[in-house]
Amino acid sequence: MSTTLTLWGVGTSRTIRAHWALHELGLDYQCKPILPRSGETKTPEYTRLNPRQKVPLLQDGDFTIGESAAIAAYLARNYSNPERSLVPRDERDFARWLEWCFFIVAELDSTSLYVMRRHGLQGLAHIYGHAPDVVGQAADYFRQQLRHVEVALSDGRKYLMGDQFTSADILLTTCLVWAIDYGVGVCDIANPYLDRTTSRQAYKESVAVNTVKT
Repeated sequence: MSTTLTLWGVGTSRTIRAHWALHELGLDYQCKPILPRSGETKTPEYTRLNPRQKVPLLQDGDFTIGESAAIAAYLARNYSNPERSLVPRDERDFARWLEWCFFIVAELDSTSLYVMRRHGLQGLAHIYGHAPDVVGQAADYFRQQLRHVEVALSDGRKYLMGDQFTSADILLTTCLVWAIDYGVGVCDIANPYLDRTTSRQAYKESVAVNTVKT
């Protein structure tokens, strides 16, 4: 167990990824429950740690790393063990894992879902402008790209990398939950997959930590 880990950030589909990875690996950590766009990321203390003023941010001793997918990958590479591992060991499986992580972050998250968040009324349109046509096109693109997931899961595999749950599943699950929340919908085969991933104890624990208390 590590006692040097501190995670900054709660309340978003991206901060939950880092919490989830920490819980899957059974790591002790301190949570700093600051929120995005609340002013808390712009304090001098936090800006010294992360000049980008974004969450999540992981501190591991004197090392800091941001970006949710990078945090999950860092934890997977540095804190996995034979009993709890979030990354494949075989070189080619590792390459496929990287492919999934990059695909999910680039095509499902930033190119699709985050565009919807920026320009949809239920997201950040008050900041970036309401653009219903753009939102509709982003939703269509998400559904097109989700075909890659549908084809992969159609062979009966339990998780993206087969029987092993990895950080790629953390990324995909958060995107699927996000899509459902935004009314985009997901392919039928993703539903039993979601049941498997969201029933994991570490997921339930991370939801509890990541939820903003009102």
